[in-house]
Amino acid sequence: MHEGAPADPTIGELSEGEVLARIAARTGRAAAALVGPGDDAAVVATPSGSVVATTDTLVHGPDFRLAWSSGYDLGWKAAAVNLADVAAMGARPTALLVALAMPNDTRISFVEALADGLREACDALAPGCAVVGGDLTVSATLTLAITALGDLDGRAPVLRSGARPGDVVAVAGELGVAARGLAILFDRFRDGSGAPVAVEGALLASGEHAALRGQLRPSPPIGLGVMAAVAGAHAMMDVSDGLGLDARRMAESSRVTIDLDPAALGDDPVRAIEGGEDHALLATFGDDVLPPGFRAIGRVVDRGEAPVTVAGLAYGGPGGWDPYRDWDSVSG
Repeated sequence: MHEGAPADPTIGELSEGEVLARIAARTGRAAAALVGPGDDAAVVATPSGSVVATTDTLVHGPDFRLAWSSGYDLGWKAAAVNLADVAAMGARPTALLVALAMPNDTRISFVEALADGLREACDALAPGCAVVGGDLTVSATLTLAITALGDLDGRAPVLRSGARPGDVVAVAGELGVAARGLAILFDRFRDGSGAPVAVEGALLASGEHAALRGQLRPSPPIGLGVMAAVAGAHAMMDVSDGLGLDARRMAESSRVTIDLDPAALGDDPVRAIEGGEDHALLATFGDDVLPPGFRAIGRVVDRGEAPVTVAGLAYGGPGGWDPYRDWDSVSG
């Protein structure tokens, strides 16, 4: 940076190389990386010979609001939601690739905080995983796209299509917490026109702080994906869009019906079923003895008229988050 340049320049005041250098200095090194950032592509070791790969995009507006999410929050959440998809296959996350498109007036301090969030989420949720490369570009809309890689360590992947009648339906992680956090944001932290405003911590009760963390900085049980696979899970998936919607996807893929027990879904079973973005792990097991961290919430039964039932009654609620259906409700 030239003499007299601002201490916190925008990315438009820096070269691409300078921005990349600042990001790379903060994201750590993946244990599986044979070649990390700096070449045309990364090289990641895959001891099992199979690579689990997933990608997810976060766009300002439908997926996050800068009035509510800091750069650190955004980096953490972007890592967490992708790590959860790898874990849901029974794999161990090994590396992230990050593509970041942002307006020219984005402050470099925001980008550095985002990189810190990426690194610290990996350190906390999937030790050994880190950013190994990516891309930068300019866009009018802040957009973050993550590709996550994982290794199966010689095991077969756990698919959502493997649920069998008689299986125990179990979950690891929280249900309904992120949805409560989102409701707090929309109910209390918007101005008269509906535009988001900054969160004031003094206005939150202790339980509400936890709900906001669940929404803005989720901590999915990443390590339990491997534990479930080792324990013989028949089917598994990440509950990203809500239990009702994702259980339906698992049931339809497996050609079964999943019957949920509302008594096992906490104090607010409706929110547990219909809320999204908790990134819990939904799995089915052929044995009533579940691996540590999982709790039973229902049974798999022969396919009936409805893919999902609640206490034996057909579940027909919308449930969960569908960006194509719900765009209008969050785009204000």
